[in-house]
This record gives sequence, C-alpha cells and structure tokens, in this order.
Amino acid sequence: MFNGSRKYSPLPSSPSSSRASSSSSSSSSSSLPAAPRRSPRALKRHSSLLAQYSSLLESYTEGEIRQLISALVERYSQAMNSGGHELPLFGRSGSRRKRARARHKPCALKELEVSVSELGLGYESDETVLFRYCSGTCEAAVRSYDLSLKSMRSRRRIKKEKVRARPCCRPLAYDDDVSFLDAYNRYYTVNELSAKECGCV
Repeated sequence: MFNGSRKYSPLPSSPSSSRASSSSSSSSSSSLPAAPRRSPRALKRHSSLLAQYSSLLESYTEGEIRQLISALVERYSQAMNSGGHELPLFGRSGSRRKRARARHKPCALKELEVSVSELGLGYESDETVLFRYCSGTCEAAVRSYDLSLKSMRSRRRIKKEKVRARPCCRPLAYDDDVSFLDAYNRYYTVNELSAKECGCV
C-alpha cells in the first residue's frame, strides 16, 4: 500500500546519480517514476477544436468561404426579422428531426368531434357534429408557378399583393349538409361545413 501523501523528488541530472538511482530502482520494486504533467482538459479540447476548424477552413476555396459567410448573414437577418435575438446555428438535432417530420406530413383528411357552439358560426347548441378538416404540407406538389412566384417576391418585384408562393392543403370537396337544433329549439342547416376530400391547391 502506498501512502497518499508521499512526494517524489525530481530525478538527478548527473550520470553517477542517475546510475545510482537506476540501481536503487531495480533493487526496490515499490518506487514509481514521476507522472508527467498534463495540461488542463478544457485547454486541450479548446485547442483541438481550433485545429479542427482551421483545417476545415483551409479545405474550402475562397468562393466557398464567401458563400458560407453570406449564408450565415442571411440566416442571421432572417432570425432578427422574425423576432429572434440570437443566431440559430446549432439547434438540437433531435428536435430538428421532429420538426422536419412534423413539417413534411402529407396533406390528409382528419376529423374532430366538436359541439356546434365551438364551430364559431354564431349558433348556441350543445349538439355535437363530426368536423372533418384538411391538414398537412404540400411540398411534393410545388409547381413552376410556385417557384417563380417565390422568386418574384424575393426580388421584390411583387411587393404589396397578398400572394402565397406555395400550394396549400385545402378541401377539394365538402361533406353533406349538417342539421341541428340550437339551444332555443330552432332548426338550422349548414352547408360546406366539413371536408370530404383534401388536396394541394
């Protein structure tokens, strides 16, 4: 067993003393050589990161570095225009994948069971109806019209008009009319309330 408070003296520099120390070390098996000093881990990691980034930048051409800087500046301006206060460069990969999956769900028909009062049409009734709606993205349905419209908006050729530069998931057909009694026993019929078929328009 070694004593934890034991200190090792530095090795002597003279040859005779080194020979003596080597002979004494061979005779006693309990002595250990002094451990080399290690630099702090944080500094080593920092320097290794700097080395990685510098070697990475050296592999790029001047044109590629300019494109990278312009892309970063564009992302920063987009973040500031949308109300952000920091550059969203390195998001969490897990949440980013979840958002990507949520964004790219195809356009499909969904349904909810709601009360007539929840429809927001001004009727007071506790009767429930099946409300079908369209939900999802239309990335696969982007046409040349959408790409050109997006380009015209980015070039500010179209400024004031309210246009949508991508297809939207909307009803292509509606379900049958819905009839119900309100809270005062009055009979109403509402048409084109629930979607029957969805598509990208």
